[in-house]
Amino acid sequence: MENIVISNTEWDLTPLLKDDDDPAIATEQASIVAATAAFVKKWENRNDYLEKAETLKEALDEYEQWQRDYGSSGAAGFYFHLRTEQEEHSPVLKARYNKIREFAKKTANDMQFFTHRIAKIPAEKQKQFLNSPELEEYNHVLERLFASARYLLSEPEEKILTLKSDTSYYNWVKMVSAFLSKEERTLLQDDGKKKITSFSEISSMMNSTKKNVRDSAAEAFNDILQKHVEVAESEINSILSDKKTDDELRKVPRPDALRHLADDIDSKVVDTMLSAVTNSFTIPQRFYRLKAKLLKVKKLEYHERNVPYGKIDKKYSYKDSVALNHKVLAGIDSEFSSIFKDFVENGHIDVFPRRGKSSGAFCSCTRITLPTYILLNHAEKLQDVLTLAHEVGHGINNELMRKKQNALTFDTPLSTAEVASTFMEDFVLQELMKEADDELRLALLMAKLNDEVTTIFRQVACYRFEQALHTSFREKGYLSKDDIGSLFIQNMSAYMGPAVQQSSGSNNWWVYWSHIREFFYVYSYASGLLISKALQHKVKDNPGFIEHVKEFLSAGTSASPRMIFKNMGIDIADNKFWDDGLKEIENLLNETEALANKLGKISP
Repeated sequence: MENIVISNTEWDLTPLLKDDDDPAIATEQASIVAATAAFVKKWENRNDYLEKAETLKEALDEYEQWQRDYGSSGAAGFYFHLRTEQEEHSPVLKARYNKIREFAKKTANDMQFFTHRIAKIPAEKQKQFLNSPELEEYNHVLERLFASARYLLSEPEEKILTLKSDTSYYNWVKMVSAFLSKEERTLLQDDGKKKITSFSEISSMMNSTKKNVRDSAAEAFNDILQKHVEVAESEINSILSDKKTDDELRKVPRPDALRHLADDIDSKVVDTMLSAVTNSFTIPQRFYRLKAKLLKVKKLEYHERNVPYGKIDKKYSYKDSVALNHKVLAGIDSEFSSIFKDFVENGHIDVFPRRGKSSGAFCSCTRITLPTYILLNHAEKLQDVLTLAHEVGHGINNELMRKKQNALTFDTPLSTAEVASTFMEDFVLQELMKEADDELRLALLMAKLNDEVTTIFRQVACYRFEQALHTSFREKGYLSKDDIGSLFIQNMSAYMGPAVQQSSGSNNWWVYWSHIREFFYVYSYASGLLISKALQHKVKDNPGFIEHVKEFLSAGTSASPRMIFKNMGIDIADNKFWDDGLKEIENLLNETEALANKLGKISP
C-alpha cells in the first residue's frame, strides 16, 4: 500500500480561482452571460422541443453542456462558498459571495423557462418521451421534471420566489451561524490549562472524559445559546413563515412533501422508515441506561450523552487518521483508497478548527467539472477518525458518479446520500475492533452504538421535532423560544428516555442545529445508515458484491433510489427491510450488554 504525503491541511482552492481577487472571475461571468444568452435566444421562443423527441434531445444535450461548463454561478460561486466556510466572520467575503449569488439567481431565472416548460408537457406526450430510445440518457431527468409539475407556479412567480429567497431565508440562517462562530470563551482544557476556545471547539469539549472539562464547556455552550436565542427565535419564525407561504402558493399537501419529491423518494417509504425507528425507541433508551450504569451515574446530563465510555485515551493525529482510513479503504477496494489519497495529497481537505471557521464537517462538490472539497474540525478524538471516513465516503461517491454520469444526473438524492458515508465509517470502526481486548472492545462497541443511536434515532427524533415545529407554527402563527424549546425537549426525551436528564439550557440546543434549517433533511441520515448496513452485510458475505455497491455509488440520479436498490435485490419499500436493519442494532446492543455483564461492569 502506498504511503500518503500529508503536505497541505488547508484547502488548495487554486483549481477554482487563484485568489479572492482573481481577474478570472469577471472573465468567467462574461462567458456565463454569453452562453446563457445564446441558449435562451435559441430555445425560449420555440415549442418544437416540447413536441419532438429528436429536438428535445438536442435541447437537453445543450442544456447539459451548459451545466457542465458553466452552471449559474461558475467556479467562482463554489470558491466563495468555500471561503465563507473558512472565514464566516469576514464581511468582505460575504459581500463577494452575495454578489455572486445575485448573479447566479439572475442566471438561473433566465434559464428557468426550459425545465419549467418541459415539466408542463401534457401527460400523453410525456409517455411518448419516456418511451423514446433517443431520450434514454435523460429518462429519469424527465421523470423527475414531470413529477414536479403539479407544484410549479407560473414562470414569473417562480422567478419571484427565487429572488426573495435570500432576504426571506438565507440571510437569516447565515446570520445566526455567523454569530455563533464568532463566540469564544476561556475554558479549562483536558491538560489542566486554560485557553481561549472557539465555539466549534467548545462543542467537542463537551465529550471530554473529564467531568470538570465537559461541565465547564457545557456551561459556556449554554451561555452562548442563551445569548443568541432571541435572535434565533426571530430567525426560525421568519424561515417557517417563508416556508409556509411557499407551500401554500404551491398547494403542497404536507410540509415535508417537497423534500421527498426533491429526494426522489415516496413519502410513504419515508413514513414507513420513521414509524419503524420511532417504534424502536426502546433501543436508544436501553443504550443510555447502559451508559449511565457504566459511567456510574443515576442519570446522564443532556450534554453528556456522547461522552465516550472506557479508556480510549489514544489521540489520533491527523496522520494517524489518514493512515487508518487509507488501510481500510484499500482493503475494501483499491479505487476507494486511490481517490482518498488524491483528496489528502491535493489539498482538498481543510483539517483543523480555528476561529471563524465553520463548525462541524461536510463534503461539497457543486458541478461535475469541479473538484470535491471536504471540511473537518479534527481534534484528535476517535470520533474525528470516523468523521474523516464519513466525509470521504461522500467524496468517493462524488468521484465515482463523475466517471459515469452526465451533468444532469451528477447528484445524489438525500434519501440515499448518507449510504456511502456511513458504509465507509462503519468499516473503519470495525477495523479498530479487530485487535481489541474485552475492555477496549466494550469501549468501541459503546462508541459504535453511540454513533448509530445519534445517526438513526436522534435524527428521526429531530425529524419529528421539525414536523411538530412546522405544524405548531401553522396553527399558532408564531412560536416563542419557550414554545420551540418545549417541542425540542419533548422530542429529544422521547428517544432518550428517563436515563438522560434534560438539563437547564438543553431546551435551547435547537439554536445551533443547522440541519433543521435544511428543512426535513435529517431523515436521510437514518435511511442512509440502515441501507448501508444491508450493503455491508452483503459485502461481508460476498466481497465481490462491492462491485454492485460501486454501481450504486456511480448511479447518481440516473434512476430513482428505489429502482437502483431493486436492481441490487433490495426493496426499500418493504417494512421488513427497515425492521431488519434495526434488529442488527438491537443485536449489537445485546452483545454489548452481555460483554458489560461478563466484565462485571453492570449487574445482570
